[in-house]
Amino acid sequence: MIAALCYLQFHSARNRLVSRFKRLKQPKYLVGAIVGGLYFYFYFFRYLFGAGGPGRNPAVDLMASPANVLLYESVASLVLLVIVLLAWIVPHERAALTFTEAEVAFLFPAPVTRRTLVQFKLIRSQLRIVFSTLLLTLFSHRFGGNVWTHAFGWWLILSTLNLHFLGASFARTLLLDLGVSNWFRRLLAVLLLATAVVAVWIWAKHTLPPLTDSDTADLKSILNYAQLLLNAGPALYLLYPFHLLVKPFFAPDAPAFLVALAPALLLFLLHYLWVIFSDVAFEEASVEASQKLATRVTAARAGNWQAAKKNQKARRAWFALAPAGPPATALLWKNLIGLGQIFSARLLIVVVVVCVAMFATLGNHGRAHNVAVIAAIIVATVLCYSLLLGPQILRLDFRRDLPLADLLKTFPLRGWQIALGEILAPVTVLAAFQWFLLLLGSILAVFLPGGRTALWLTIAVSAAIALPVLDVLLLLIPNAAVLLFPSWIQAGKDSPRGIEATGQRLVFAVGQLLVLLLALVPVTLAFAAVYFPLKMALGPVVPVLFGALTAAGVLAAEAGVGVLLLGKMFERFNVTEDPAN
Repeated sequence: MIAALCYLQFHSARNRLVSRFKRLKQPKYLVGAIVGGLYFYFYFFRYLFGAGGPGRNPAVDLMASPANVLLYESVASLVLLVIVLLAWIVPHERAALTFTEAEVAFLFPAPVTRRTLVQFKLIRSQLRIVFSTLLLTLFSHRFGGNVWTHAFGWWLILSTLNLHFLGASFARTLLLDLGVSNWFRRLLAVLLLATAVVAVWIWAKHTLPPLTDSDTADLKSILNYAQLLLNAGPALYLLYPFHLLVKPFFAPDAPAFLVALAPALLLFLLHYLWVIFSDVAFEEASVEASQKLATRVTAARAGNWQAAKKNQKARRAWFALAPAGPPATALLWKNLIGLGQIFSARLLIVVVVVCVAMFATLGNHGRAHNVAVIAAIIVATVLCYSLLLGPQILRLDFRRDLPLADLLKTFPLRGWQIALGEILAPVTVLAAFQWFLLLLGSILAVFLPGGRTALWLTIAVSAAIALPVLDVLLLLIPNAAVLLFPSWIQAGKDSPRGIEATGQRLVFAVGQLLVLLLALVPVTLAFAAVYFPLKMALGPVVPVLFGALTAAGVLAAEAGVGVLLLGKMFERFNVTEDPAN
């Protein structure tokens, strides 16, 4: 029976691959495949084949130092511990193996044992694991090490985690059958975690030297202290199974790899036996999960992306919509509801905990400067990434509503009104997040060394003025692209994926960057024309604010013209054009 199921899986994968090659007859996929192939070669494969990769140069090989390897191994073990804990704390559903409707119809009534169905799903999951292993190996090999130990190490880690997730779902189902509720299980897991953390803290307090300013002077000192904490005492025993799992990946040579391989394989085998011999009924939950999957796929292919979302629930509006008002506000109201699970109570709790921990550390004046510098660098980095990735993540605009363009065209609104309403939601969310980061940065500026608090605060206020207008410009570009090239832009969750889709995104990313740089030329000239003359008369602080106001004015003018042009594009958009072709 297993042979027949393997035959089914082999031909399913083969047919999927053949269809991928057939669609290369279309120019958009062919160009995307060429660009994507070049990207993967120059960014990954040339290091794999030894064309100047850092793994060939011991001076820059991050895996060459035993101290580095031990530190990376400890951090990786800690990350795996967190992932495993989340698998026991977060989920609440019963064990369910997701099958397609066809598989449910043919396999469940067939004379196939439950254990055989589990083995079939494990074999099927190997396709995804092997592909993920390839990508992760290409990425990690850029930093040195042996490609084969990396590949087999990644496969062991991913396969063992996959087995653990499945075994944990079986165990959670058994606990529910025994009357143990989800909240009691979560409370027990949290109590065990708290006990371990307290044990590590007590041991560190009585064993390690007290934490001094030199231990937090820079990132290297912090990592060295963390290494002392993780490689001795209770933490070492807590992380020991995870050390066994990651050791083959960090093995420096073949003999060390073979020595580390046996315990890791034993851990993998124990997980496999745990899953195979778990006598848990999953058929009913699997049928329900398969029906939900089929419903989401059907809704996505029909263009109803809201119905295609998993665990769709009614969402409370962010604000009450008045009976009369600006038309763009109604579209803002609609798109804000579509945020879904992005802003949840869980995310708010995490943000509050991080902020409280950061400012509690700043309360220790002996280390406030060092912590403030590190925190300010993190805030600035996240702020920069919000400009680069925010417009790509928050697709609450034409990129999501393009399949509903025929409905939008029936609204008694002008094109620029619909365009403005479509981009207002991502602009609002992105600007609010950036203002929050600027507020954190302003508080951190008080603790920064150098006596430039006034300058940092002025920069924060200036950025708060200019960033929302810049966000409008950043979101106009991809929305214009989706209206100009609807068949090239990948819209929605059911869009094609693969190397060719990656190539298409790269082509448009480069095009959007060029358009943005061109739009920023007059903005930069306007800022310089105001800032440098005033700097000679008023110093370096006040002119920053005047320059930012001038730059924001130029950005607003460009954004206004952009909204009008985007509205014209939407009015001329042909709703009969199929984005898939």
